[in-house]
Amino acid sequence: MPQLSHRGHRLPESPIRKLVPYAEAAVARGIEVIKLNIGQPDIQSPKPSIEAVRRFDEPLVEYTHSAGLAELRKGFRDYYLGLRIELKEHELMVTSGGSEAIQFAFGAIADPGDEVIVPEPLYANYISFAIQAGLEVVPVTSHLSNGFALPSIETIEALVGPKTRAIVVCNPGNPTGSLYSRQELEQLRDLALRKDLFILADEVYREFVYDGARHTSILDIEGLDQHAIVVDSVSKRYSLCGVRIGMLVSRNAAVMQAALKFAQARLSPPSLGQIASLGALEADADYFTQVLNEYRHRRDILVDGLLSIPGIRCPRPKGAFYAVAELPVPDAEDFARWMLSEFEYDGATVMFAPNQGFYSTPGLGKSEIRLAYVLEGPKLKQAVEVLRHGLQSYAQRG
Repeated sequence: MPQLSHRGHRLPESPIRKLVPYAEAAVARGIEVIKLNIGQPDIQSPKPSIEAVRRFDEPLVEYTHSAGLAELRKGFRDYYLGLRIELKEHELMVTSGGSEAIQFAFGAIADPGDEVIVPEPLYANYISFAIQAGLEVVPVTSHLSNGFALPSIETIEALVGPKTRAIVVCNPGNPTGSLYSRQELEQLRDLALRKDLFILADEVYREFVYDGARHTSILDIEGLDQHAIVVDSVSKRYSLCGVRIGMLVSRNAAVMQAALKFAQARLSPPSLGQIASLGALEADADYFTQVLNEYRHRRDILVDGLLSIPGIRCPRPKGAFYAVAELPVPDAEDFARWMLSEFEYDGATVMFAPNQGFYSTPGLGKSEIRLAYVLEGPKLKQAVEVLRHGLQSYAQRG
């Protein structure tokens, strides 16, 4: 029998989607599954984005430029200008989601066998993208006890070796909801300049920052023009996950030229997705105000509810729309399967992502889960009560 590739064997299952068969079976049994496992917002997309697609009246859906529609790149450039970040049009490329932007960045800056340092817990697909590119993820562990703050620069620097090409950060963080300060990013800058490394920053949750805090982009950190690469996306910002439109941004011309070769090889980003994204850029300013207030409200409902359950620890997220909770169970993945296959409370159960899959270091995060507060407040309150009773029943098993 022909053999699979080594990469095919190594590629991990998604911790976000691996339990889907259990959820489907629960639904088939008539159980309501409250899905907090995936960052799919229920907030409506901006009306101008939907209207832009409805207005599409061309007789043919054509390829676009490999770097994306010129008017969309200009629109994204104007968006960044609104953040007081000046970019030239060729310093921004449209990609098929933020995922492709990460893949292009890895391909442009590293060769098979090279390494990237990533704070963990991390967005699980970083591991998959690294394996696809033949790279090694070198994790630096952050901890629930201090809200998953960025590990010390000394700890990160100790991991830099001859094959290190980049430090990858997600800010605000998925899965942790952490937010790195300007001072922390400046410390990363100093390290990147000392060691001549790239900083690849995933900033797709930039708009979702709470409690008066401010997001700092690495594009706004002085001295990083040749070292900074940003991954961005419309998926979460505009609740447009399905249009699959992202961005790769860098002032390093060589990086963008190399990335363009990858973009040419895949031909073009989705045409209709770009049209929807153009429409989204026309959304009123109060769209984000309303969305931000709603997510902050949902965060507080979920975290306050979790903290009312004996034995749970859960830092209050500063950004994004995820929370990591430590449960009083030895194996959160076993508990997650049990919740979907054997438990219901008032006809419902809860689906969440075991957080072990968001660590690169084996064995870490076994008692942790990631929950996405992407549902309305009443549904989150229901989820907390289902989880409360689920933990009680799980502990009482014979």
